[in-house]
Amino acid sequence: MLLFSVRIPDQIDKQTLEISQADEEVYSDILALAEELPDHSPRYVLLSYPLTLASGRQSVPYVLLYYLPVTCNAELRMLYAGAKELMRNTAETGRIIEMSEAEDLETIEEKLKG
Repeated sequence: MLLFSVRIPDQIDKQTLEISQADEEVYSDILALAEELPDHSPRYVLLSYPLTLASGRQSVPYVLLYYLPVTCNAELRMLYAGAKELMRNTAETGRIIEMSEAEDLETIEEKLKG
């Protein structure tokens, strides 16, 4: 069984413009996380996912998943796009992986290797 760590999805409060935790749950199942992502609202997700590279070397990349569904309104798109690099720098992640559908999490291992 593959163990990984997913930090709580983060959201931006439109009134205060603060990035805050959407809920108190920590996810250990990538498919459970996919089910919890909203259909019409962006989220930032911090992911630490252990994997074995083609060379046989172990790696545990720490990345920011930027979830931006195609059905989200323009105001939220601009709000989240403007704070994406701030979130990345604050969390000190190695890279950003952009996703438009929750189902993109099913192929996250390939994206992390590539």
